Amino acid sequence: MEPEFDPASSNPAHWPAGRLLSAAARRVERDWNAHLATWDLNHASLPVLVHLSRGPLSQRQLAAACGVTEQTTSRVVARMERSGYVTRTPHANDRRRLVLSITDPGRAALAVASDRAPAEAMVVRGLTADEVAELRRLLTLVARPAPEPGSTAEQGQPGLA
Repeated sequence: MEPEFDPASSNPAHWPAGRLLSAAARRVERDWNAHLATWDLNHASLPVLVHLSRGPLSQRQLAAACGVTEQTTSRVVARMERSGYVTRTPHANDRRRLVLSITDPGRAALAVASDRAPAEAMVVRGLTADEVAELRRLLTLVARPAPEPGSTAEQGQPGLA
């Protein structure tokens, strides 16, 4: 029998799914940031390196790729520039624009900081291989984008029409 939901409980088995997911995300983010701090990175700066590893981008393009504001991107990039992981150079045709590029030290940091084994281990610690597979399956379902309002995909979802 399932326990009743009690958001105030100290027992996670009684928490609603939203609180469980939020608590798990905070725990993973703390562990992930501690891991990335070894290279003076954090959860916000690693995607910058990932996107720039594919080629130079403007700050606006980078912000869009990361799904954050240009102001947030500016702060993250400034920190990464001080660390020597990215450079900002004037655009060849428009000197008012800057082009962001990853440096060789940035590529090296990306390679070691994003190594899948330690990253995966900190998320799934204590789970069996079958539990990890089930967790990945469920998180993939939860993480998928919501259907557009009024779309046929939304109308086919139980409880959404």
